[in-house]
Amino acid sequence: MATNPTTATSSPPSSVPRAIAADPLTQRPEPAAVRGLETALGSSRLPGATVLKRVGGRLGLHTVRDLIFNLPRRYEDLREVRTVAALREMEEGAIATARLQVTGLRVEQTFRRRVQRTTAYLRDETGEAEATWFGRRFIERRLREGQWVVVSGRLRHRGFGLTFDDPEFQVDDGSAMLHAGRIVPVYRLTDGLTARTLRAAIRAALDAYGPYAEYLAPAYRPPGSVGIGEAIDQAHYPASFDARDSALRRLAYDELLALQIGMVSRRRQRSLAEATAMGMDDAADAAIRSAIVSAISERLGEEVALTLDQLRAMDAVRADLAGSEPMLRLLQGDVGSGKTAVAAYGAAIASRCGLQAAILAPTDLLARQHAETLDALLTGLGIPITLLVGSLSSAGTNAALEAMAAGQASVVVGTHALIQERVAFARLRLVVIDEQHRFGVEQRGRLEAKAGGEQPHVLLMTATPIPRTLGQVLYADLDVTDLRTPPARRIPVRTGIKAPDSLESTWQRVRQEAPLGHRTFVVVPLIEATDEDDANAAEETARQLRERLAPLRVGLVHGRLRAAERDEEMRRFRDGQLDVLVGTTVVEVGVDVPEATMMIILDADRFGLAQLHQLRGRVGRGHAESFCVLVSAAPEGSAARARLEAVQRTRDGFALADADLELRREGDVLGLVQSGLPTLRVASLQRQDHRELATRARAAAERIVGPDGALEREHDRLRSELDQGWLARIASGDAPSGA
Repeated sequence: MATNPTTATSSPPSSVPRAIAADPLTQRPEPAAVRGLETALGSSRLPGATVLKRVGGRLGLHTVRDLIFNLPRRYEDLREVRTVAALREMEEGAIATARLQVTGLRVEQTFRRRVQRTTAYLRDETGEAEATWFGRRFIERRLREGQWVVVSGRLRHRGFGLTFDDPEFQVDDGSAMLHAGRIVPVYRLTDGLTARTLRAAIRAALDAYGPYAEYLAPAYRPPGSVGIGEAIDQAHYPASFDARDSALRRLAYDELLALQIGMVSRRRQRSLAEATAMGMDDAADAAIRSAIVSAISERLGEEVALTLDQLRAMDAVRADLAGSEPMLRLLQGDVGSGKTAVAAYGAAIASRCGLQAAILAPTDLLARQHAETLDALLTGLGIPITLLVGSLSSAGTNAALEAMAAGQASVVVGTHALIQERVAFARLRLVVIDEQHRFGVEQRGRLEAKAGGEQPHVLLMTATPIPRTLGQVLYADLDVTDLRTPPARRIPVRTGIKAPDSLESTWQRVRQEAPLGHRTFVVVPLIEATDEDDANAAEETARQLRERLAPLRVGLVHGRLRAAERDEEMRRFRDGQLDVLVGTTVVEVGVDVPEATMMIILDADRFGLAQLHQLRGRVGRGHAESFCVLVSAAPEGSAARARLEAVQRTRDGFALADADLELRREGDVLGLVQSGLPTLRVASLQRQDHRELATRARAAAERIVGPDGALEREHDRLRSELDQGWLARIASGDAPSGA
C-alpha cells in the first residue's frame, strides 16, 4: 500500500506552472510561477475548482495561495492498519483503519426523508465486515466489487457483525493515501464542500505549484528548521507527527518574524523622524498638575493626590514630549487607575505650546464621556474641548471641522470620525489612542498622518493589561508605563461564584437595589441562542428578565445593534432610564456609571480572566457597596472553576493577566485579540516554546531590518512575501475590529 505523502494522486494540470527547484534565494522564480499562486480557484483546473469557486469564499479561499495556506485545524491518526480479526477485539465506538476488499454493494432508500443508505460488504483473509454511509450518493460510483480499499472510521459491533459507520475511505490503487491509512488532516468546511474535495484540491495544488519558493536564508531561521516548501507540505500531509511539529514550528516562526520585522521597522523609521519638541518649565508643569488634582478633588468632593504611578507616568510623558524623537508610549492600567488624567496632562502641554492634541476613542459614547472628563480636568487651565463624533448634527460637525482646521480647537476628542479624509488639523502634534487594541496600525496611521507631514507624538492607552511574558513580544516597539496603584477611595467589589440554579437571592438583591437608584449589568456570552450551544444568550435573557423582574426596566445591547442604537441604550442606562442592562461584552468598554452596583455574569466560565476583571470594573465606581456574581456550572476542581476562583480572590488586573495566560485553554489567544495585533494562524504566545521562537524572531528582525527601517536588498524575496504573500496580513499590522 502506498503511503508516501509526497506522491501525487494525479498529474498536475498541464497549464499550471510549477515553481522552479533551484535555490530560490539565489535565483528568482519564474514570473509565471508567482502569478500562478494568485490564480483564482475557479480558473485553477484543480480538482473541485467549481465547488471552491462557488463556496470557497465563505472560508476565505479565493486563490491558489489561499488554498495552500488553509491549514488543518486538527489531525486524525489513521495509520495503523488492522485485520478484521483485530477489529473484533476493539471497543465499541473506537476509530480504526483496515485494508479490505469490496465483495458487494447495496443501495437503498431509508424512511428518513428518503435519505439514501449505501452499504459496502468487505472482507480480508481473517473475516468480514461492512461499511455504511447515509446520504453520500457518490459512494456507489466510487466503489466496485473486487477493489481493495483502505477504510477508516468508527466501529460498531452489531450482533456477530462488524460495521464502520460513515467511514473515510480510499481505493488502494497505488496512489498516495489522502483520506485513510495515514495521518489525515481535518479542515474547516462549509455547506457544499466535503472533506474529500478539499483534501484532494490541496494535495493537487501542492503538487502543481510546489514546492513553495523559499524566502528566508538559513542564517535567519531557527537551528534545524525545515524549508518553507517542506513545511507547507508536511503541515497538510505529514509523514509523522514529528514531521508535522517541525513544519508547524517553521510556520509559527515565520509568523512571529513577520510580526517582529514590522515592529523593528516601525520603531527605526520613527526614530529617524523628527517630532515637535514641547518643552515645559517646572512652573508651568506644576500648574497643569495642580489644576488636574483640583478638578479630581472637586469631582470626588474631597482632597486627593495623584498616585505615585500617575506621577511617574506624567514624568515619562513630559520627558518624551520635550524631545524631538517622536513619543510612542503605552499606558496600561486597570479601569479607574487614572489614565485619562495622564492623557489630559499631555494634552495640556500640547495646548500650552500652541499645538493640537487628538484623543481617539472606539465608541461615540466613550468619546463623549472622555470629552466631559477632559473638560472637567482642563477647565481650570482655560483649555476648551472639541468633540467630533458621527452623531453630531451637520452644523456641529462643520463647526468642529472649521475650528480644527483653523487651529482654534486645541484638544479634540472623537471616534473614527477623526480619521475621515475631510478632517484636517492646523498643528496636530499629539495623538492619544484609547483602548488601542480596538484600532489597527493602519487606522492609527491615518490619524497620525493628519499631522501634515510631521510625525506626532503618540500615547496609547489600554485598560486590559497584557501578561508580562506576552508584553515582551507584543510591545517590543513601545515604551510601556504601568498604572498599578488602585484608584483612590475605590470601594472593593465583593465577588462571588454561584451555580445557575441558586440565583433567586441574587435577583432579589437586584430588586432591592433598583429603588435606591442603583443599577445592574447582566452579561452573557451569546447574542442569540443556537441549537449547537446551550449558553445563555442576550436576547432570550433580556426577555426572561423583563418578565421575572417586572416592573424593573430592562435594556439590551449587543454587537449586532447599530453603534447608534448601542450608544443610545447605554446612555439610557447611564441616565437612569433603565434599571438593568443585559448585554454581551460590548459593555466591557463602556460608560462610567457610578450608580451601577451589580455585575452578574452568566456562563462566566466562557470568558477569560481579563474579560471578567474588565466587566467587574464596570461596577464599584461610586460610593455604594458593589457586587460581582460569577454564575457557572463548572464543577469544583475543574480548570474553569480555577479561573473563576482566581478572579474571586484577586483584584489586581496585572496579576490576573499573568494567571490568565497559565489557566486558559489551548487555542484561546489571550493577548492577541487584546493587543490590537493581527490574529496568528499557527503561532500561539500561550506556549512557552513559541515565546522562545518570538525571541529568536526578534533577534533575526534586528539583523534583517536596516537602520532606515527598510529590509536590505539581499532580502528582496522576504520583502515580496511580506508585501503580497501569506505573511502580508501580519506584516501590515491589520488588527481585528473590536466587539
